[in-house]
Amino acid sequence: MEHQSLTSLMIVVGIAFFIPIILQRFNLRFIPVVIAEIIAGLLIGKSGLNIIADDPWLELLSLLGFIFLMFISGLEIDFSVFKRKKDKDTNSPNPVVISLVVFLLIITISFALSYVLVMIDLIKDPFLMTLIISTISLGIVVPVIREKNMNEGLLGQIILLITVIADFSTMILLTIYAMFRDEEGVKVLLLLVLFMAVFLAYRIIKRYFKFELFDNLLRGTIQLGTRGVFALILLFVSLSETIGAENILGAFLAGMIISLLAPKKEFIHQLDSFGFGFLIPIFFVMVGVRLNIWELFVDKKILLLMPLLLLFMYLAKMIPALVLKKWYSWKEVLSIGILTTSKLSLVIAAAAIALELGVINDVLHGAIILVSILTCLISPITFTKLFPKTRSREKQMEITIIGANPATMLVARDKMEEKAIVRLYSTKSNQSKEKVSFPHIHVNDLTIEQLEEQNAFKADKIVIATGNEALNIELGYHAKEQGIKTIILRIESTPLQGELREEGFTIYSMLYSTRTLLKALIDNPGLVRLITSHNKTIKEITVNHTKYDQIPITDLPFLGESLILHIYRYGKVVIPHGSTALEFGDRILVSGTMDDLTNIKRKLT
Repeated sequence: MEHQSLTSLMIVVGIAFFIPIILQRFNLRFIPVVIAEIIAGLLIGKSGLNIIADDPWLELLSLLGFIFLMFISGLEIDFSVFKRKKDKDTNSPNPVVISLVVFLLIITISFALSYVLVMIDLIKDPFLMTLIISTISLGIVVPVIREKNMNEGLLGQIILLITVIADFSTMILLTIYAMFRDEEGVKVLLLLVLFMAVFLAYRIIKRYFKFELFDNLLRGTIQLGTRGVFALILLFVSLSETIGAENILGAFLAGMIISLLAPKKEFIHQLDSFGFGFLIPIFFVMVGVRLNIWELFVDKKILLLMPLLLLFMYLAKMIPALVLKKWYSWKEVLSIGILTTSKLSLVIAAAAIALELGVINDVLHGAIILVSILTCLISPITFTKLFPKTRSREKQMEITIIGANPATMLVARDKMEEKAIVRLYSTKSNQSKEKVSFPHIHVNDLTIEQLEEQNAFKADKIVIATGNEALNIELGYHAKEQGIKTIILRIESTPLQGELREEGFTIYSMLYSTRTLLKALIDNPGLVRLITSHNKTIKEITVNHTKYDQIPITDLPFLGESLILHIYRYGKVVIPHGSTALEFGDRILVSGTMDDLTNIKRKLT
């Protein structure tokens, strides 16, 4: 029995290993890896060769994979989209309001369509089907939005918000539904205890997360951060089960807590590596193993239900998307409706819970999952083909510089030559007599209120370089609250520099910069000439286009005469060679002419 268990586990893990290689080798990138894993499970499971035996080890690992998947679903929620300000154009939609309206329409239409299925005697429970039709897969939508480079735009924000709201709301509603079906309805109020525990856990971790001792324990063989995550998951899974809720809700909420803490990207990568490298693939392969698709072709009701359910899933998203027709074209609106029909993780959760409660049978369970797999294959491909290609030119970078001095004025002039929109702010007493070719805005005092009036914090990047460190820090924190990602502070005090870097600020000082340049002139004069030469420049570019994920540098046709000097990946420096492959999220340091670098940035971001 033990030998059989190990053999089954070896087969499942082996399939999980070879699936990405096969997709890469035969250029099948349009198929999501998780869908390929389910299909592979179908081939070796009850629908195919039936070589995987029922095994408690596989069941346990599959359950842990499911729990970790729900944790990742919570972790994927980007709460910063709720903080982003409304577009400057007063005629554009408010992302939060319009997303809530669209989701409420999705729920309403989903219930109506579910009731139609009840009336024609294809299903028994309209409430469960409403949740199944309403769900949206965040794990499918986010990569597609990134692929189109839409995640920073207003339309991309709306799509992400609709997905996040649907993800969170359907998870809560699914838990409440299960509690009532399991005659635990009286315990629904105990969900407040669970949410209170989430709030307390978030506040406690946020307060003590940055202790120096704790930070040291995050590295090396201790890896306290990873241990803490698993302890947090199990804590909330246990708490959820104690109050009569589903364990997946606890895992989902644990993921939300970690997301709210905004951990470093390399830590997120560690969690993804463990989850998608081991546990989660086992779960998806086992989903396919358990399905018996041949049973679906025996029941005439199921044969009628599947196409109707697929149709209703698309109608429930495409009709509410018509709200956006006021601001966007027909192609864009229909594309949004199609993309947001993608569903997988929560549908599997809902179907599994319903099967456990006896609301549906094995055949209906299989039909629901099969239809969900179809949406994940159809929706991303159709969206990519249908969504209109953006013909607008690249958005100009907006840079705010607060504090006028010879250095900032020269930098402002240089950035203007690179076609950036630059605004320099200083007090009237510091008014320059020199004529400048960029907006030099004078205020009485460099206070938050006066700078807000002059739109100083409406920028992509901000440099705060006054001679007052306390003022620089105050303005820096305000800029951070406004959602500005790149904030550069002039700080001369060495003890403060380390603390502020930990907070995510970029720090420079006049003394440190001069010392660094002088040392570079002594040790590496060639490098300084490379940086300061007139026909060459160096730029850091982030790989934000999934098309170039895992593509070797030698296969990039647009590099021209440019040279990739370094790759910054998960906090480490990678020295590139011709065979080095780029990864999504890499920050590459490139040397070349301004025209070449602009073209590279346009391709990779």
